Amino acid sequence: MININDIKIAVIGLGYVGLPLAVEFGKKVPVMGFDINTNRVAELISGTDHTLEVSNEELLQATHLRYSSDMAELKDCNFFIVTVPTPIDEYKQPDLTPLIKASTAIGSLLKKDDIVVYESTVYPGATEEVCIPVLEKISGLVFNQDFYAGYSPERINPGDKEHRVTNILKVTAGSTPEVADLVDDVYNLIITAGTHKASSIKVAEAAKVIENTQRDVNIALINELAVIFNKMGIDTEAVLTAAGTKWNFLPFRPGLVGGHCIGVDPYYLTHKAQAIGYNPEIILAGRRLNDSMGKYVVTQLIKTMIKKRIQVEGAKVLILGLSFKENCPDVRNTKIIDIVHELQEYNIDVDIYDPWVESAAAQREYDVTPIDVPVAGQYDGIILAVAHHQFIEMGIDSIRALGKDDHVLYDLKYVFAKDDSDIRL
Repeated sequence: MININDIKIAVIGLGYVGLPLAVEFGKKVPVMGFDINTNRVAELISGTDHTLEVSNEELLQATHLRYSSDMAELKDCNFFIVTVPTPIDEYKQPDLTPLIKASTAIGSLLKKDDIVVYESTVYPGATEEVCIPVLEKISGLVFNQDFYAGYSPERINPGDKEHRVTNILKVTAGSTPEVADLVDDVYNLIITAGTHKASSIKVAEAAKVIENTQRDVNIALINELAVIFNKMGIDTEAVLTAAGTKWNFLPFRPGLVGGHCIGVDPYYLTHKAQAIGYNPEIILAGRRLNDSMGKYVVTQLIKTMIKKRIQVEGAKVLILGLSFKENCPDVRNTKIIDIVHELQEYNIDVDIYDPWVESAAAQREYDVTPIDVPVAGQYDGIILAVAHHQFIEMGIDSIRALGKDDHVLYDLKYVFAKDDSDIRL
């Protein structure tokens, strides 16, 4: 087995997860950062990260890190870390294509004693049932005899400048006890918060997939409570604030559940559960409820517009925010797009304004083009959908000024006081 002093790391996938990891390792040991996107590689070589997860200064500090889109340049590496995305398809089934392609590419380079560690979120068993057979087939090597594997689930929180890769406790696992120790030691080179060594790869996989499943179910409960309280004329935030005075009340808030984790990971677990003959009840119910919230938001807006005698068909509505969370340019699996599509069903003219999102990304992902700057006095409805700091700093008067004399303001994120908006979730 390789010695930690001889570690040469390859990070496969330089997105929100892979780049921060590669940069931190690149401050300590030799690292090759690989991505199939040549533009992404060129951008990083120039010293810029458009995702804003890593600053230009941090990129410069990673003096042992090099970038490439040529797999051949990874041939001398012996510790491969896979951080490719694991999305769901249109039928909400796991799409392991990026993972299989990455395993195929690594298999063509695999040498005796090499270690392949997966960070991508998967269902329990996927590493050993899907990835390892690909590595064996392509390389011709025997698992746990010629090469080894590990799993260390990512815990990156896009846009969060407080919880970074180094100060979030890391779960690690290996395919043998000795490999588990080495994988743990390697991550401890950069993880100041420490590590938790799981008893098996499957345990580590399961731990990751339930982290976001738990959040998803909890948010679904709060969303359902918000619907109930709205029908009763009770302010949801006031209820949650009151309940939050108890020491063990969990501080979840209602809202749209998007992004590449919370809205996706539960489907990986339910897929595996159904494959072994169990149909999950609570998890899928929570998913259905959270996926329906975009439609509910639009229904509330339309009802309020009608009550104020604002013509719905042909109305003009401004959505403030498109990214899946505040102060982040990431639009993957954003549920704001559900609101856009639902409004368009009513023949409403929709403008989207998001100072964080690149127009090209919005166009590529959803075929929508955000406006550069909203014009005052133009809108029949305004939905404050994402709590970017720019919107908070604008203040309620400036946001209200974007609407016509008679308009509806929906504060989806509780950014302003209750009396400042016409509707809150």
